[in-house]
Amino acid sequence: MPTTRRQFLAGISATGVVMGAPAIAQATKKSTLRPKFRLAVINDEISPDFDHACSVAANDFGLSWIEIRSMWGKTLADLDAQQLSEAKSILKKYNLRVTDIASPLFKTDWPGAPISKESPHHDQFNADFGFKKQDALLERCIELAKTFDTDRIRCFDFWRLEDPKPYRKAINQKLSEAASKLEKYKLILLLENEMACNTGSGEEALETLRGVPNRNFMLNWDPGNAGTFPNDVPYPDAYNKLPKDRIGHCHVKNVKRLENGKFEWQPVGQGVIDWVGQLKALKANGYRYGVSLETHWHGGGSPEASTRISMKDLKEALTKAAVAV
Repeated sequence: MPTTRRQFLAGISATGVVMGAPAIAQATKKSTLRPKFRLAVINDEISPDFDHACSVAANDFGLSWIEIRSMWGKTLADLDAQQLSEAKSILKKYNLRVTDIASPLFKTDWPGAPISKESPHHDQFNADFGFKKQDALLERCIELAKTFDTDRIRCFDFWRLEDPKPYRKAINQKLSEAASKLEKYKLILLLENEMACNTGSGEEALETLRGVPNRNFMLNWDPGNAGTFPNDVPYPDAYNKLPKDRIGHCHVKNVKRLENGKFEWQPVGQGVIDWVGQLKALKANGYRYGVSLETHWHGGGSPEASTRISMKDLKEALTKAAVAV
């Protein structure tokens, strides 16, 4: 197996190799080069064992960033002080930074509306927070953002309703109030377009951004989720309509549409999403935030094996798109 840059630098330190001034300057220059994107992976798409997930991300994928959602069978909000301390130590051990807190904020039913058919009868990523608990969850997410030194918190906009129009203004107001609260802490609220929630398609993402004008309210753009809608063309059609300065994070996965109107997740290299084109466009538009693999597809035999396949696909797409990583 070829030696990675991480292994090479570690070897220099371990053997006490003395470098001349030109060599030091060259090594420093290389080590400070920054990629166009913050290439990452969601930790629990690899394993619930946080140490193992970080090891794979750093040592096998060569990443400097990771997106955190749940670990050790718990959502982030349920971790105790000792577990949070351990998680921070693991991140330091593998020299990983956190792109965002991938919280389940507002992934619940809207009060007074008909119960959504998407409303689960079980925990979603080990999270079970009713509407009345959302304000406390928001406070917890602020604490987590400080703990993990990130300025971004992911949210949703409630389980999808058959007709959200009567509730849309109030939903937007709730999102705006949350963004205003985060602004006091210089934090960004990222809304993920999620097909099971009221903002799912690219067109819906555009409308929600228009309805919530807070500058620290940004989109967690997920072309794969948008691709589950039969008439949605996430890239280039939907993406070209989105305000580029309000895209603050990007999830990577792929999807296949079935004849019965349903869908199946796919490895990044297969499906309806043109990832090479999408990555080229993000680069051209000056995007510099997280590009995070959210595998979802488990056809590789296990979550970890599937994530390895999709990360390979993602890196190939980045190379074809001429994006440095």
